[in-house]
Amino acid sequence: MNRASFLNQFLLSPQASALTQPHASKNLKNAAVLIALVERENGLHVILTERALHLRHHPGQVSFSGGKYEKVDNSLQQTALRETQEEIGINTKWVEVIGQLAPLSTVSGFNVFPFIAFVDNRFILTVDAQEVKSVFEVPLRFLLDPQNFYKQHLVANKKRHFTYCICYQNHLIWGATAQILKNLQLGLNHNDPTTSI
Repeated sequence: MNRASFLNQFLLSPQASALTQPHASKNLKNAAVLIALVERENGLHVILTERALHLRHHPGQVSFSGGKYEKVDNSLQQTALRETQEEIGINTKWVEVIGQLAPLSTVSGFNVFPFIAFVDNRFILTVDAQEVKSVFEVPLRFLLDPQNFYKQHLVANKKRHFTYCICYQNHLIWGATAQILKNLQLGLNHNDPTTSI
């Protein structure tokens, strides 16, 4: 899938929405992530990170660049862009935000707003080792294939939940990241996305 075909499919999907400010939630903290798409010779790839192993929350877990909304941010879109630049050094001049997905409520108490963006393939990575262990790319066509997803049950906050999982090379993508990818997949296939895990 290339940039043009993705845009056609995304803009015609039920989940496509204008960029909006979120409604405040009393019980959840707002956060934002960037689904960064970069065009390579064999199609679009998604940029993912592996969190640093010394982090208190989710060490070593695969994630999108992003983080908690801060008062200095004018919007959640700015949160996603700021965190991407801080974590992996991609300057906003290389990023074109094209839309967003419905927010995802997580068992860890966050309302995560995923923003979709094209990243110019001339970008230069500058990885913050305090936050990120590694950066890698996964072909979008692999992540949009329903056969590459499976369900796994887990216990969080003394309740049983399920998470989607995707194995790519030596990486296991699960939790909120996998759910967001599943929501994107379902939306592009014109189904109703699941919005919580």
